[in-house]
Amino acid sequence: MSRRVVFLTGSTSGIGEATARYFAARDWTVIVNSVRSVEAGLALADELGGHYVQGDVGAEGSAAEMIDRVLAHRGRLDALVNNAGVTKVVAHQDLEALDRQTWRDIFEVNVFGTFELSRAALPALREHAGAIVNVGSIAGLRQTGSSIPYAASKAALHHVTTLLAKVVGPEVRVNAVAPGLIDTPWTADWDVVRGFVQALAPLKRSGSPEDVSDVIYTLATNTYITGQVIAIDGGLTLTV
Repeated sequence: MSRRVVFLTGSTSGIGEATARYFAARDWTVIVNSVRSVEAGLALADELGGHYVQGDVGAEGSAAEMIDRVLAHRGRLDALVNNAGVTKVVAHQDLEALDRQTWRDIFEVNVFGTFELSRAALPALREHAGAIVNVGSIAGLRQTGSSIPYAASKAALHHVTTLLAKVVGPEVRVNAVAPGLIDTPWTADWDVVRGFVQALAPLKRSGSPEDVSDVIYTLATNTYITGQVIAIDGGLTLTV
């Protein structure tokens, strides 16, 4: 029961899966989560010697239930990584394509549900001087991203990160990562964007999920960092 425990939302592919593997390789018990990819989640949890908790971060009332199930498995929680997120690709200039339901759907997961899950996890995290790491985006730092509601949701998440950090210390630390273009199944066909990044970013490449998981782990374990939003973008935000 002394082994540290991390709960990663949206962790069956991409950044989430890479982060689960990163923590497991460093002797953490990993609690994997997804909404629909149940078989993939069970398989990954089994491979890593962890557990699987199905749940929808955006569903009202699901936060406390998911945290209770995490604690039922291991009795403790040392880190929460809020990786689950949704978007809808809409060109920024196409304002007529944005209805109120699109805004609701994105904010329910990226902001409201993420906040509620963080709040539900705080009592358990306080017991072990734990940490919350939110996965934001450079779309929350610059006027870019897959849609205006998505970018606005990540900007809100970044601000929630800093606000929480001010009020839950010293027991719990709260930070965020803001990835740029990362090569995941979600972005597999984003060739135009990838070319843009390769042309402009000082490091001349898009990122890998492992580039992000390394920083997430650092923020979860370093005991003197809180209230920070770390861009992981190959330097792209230096140019745009």
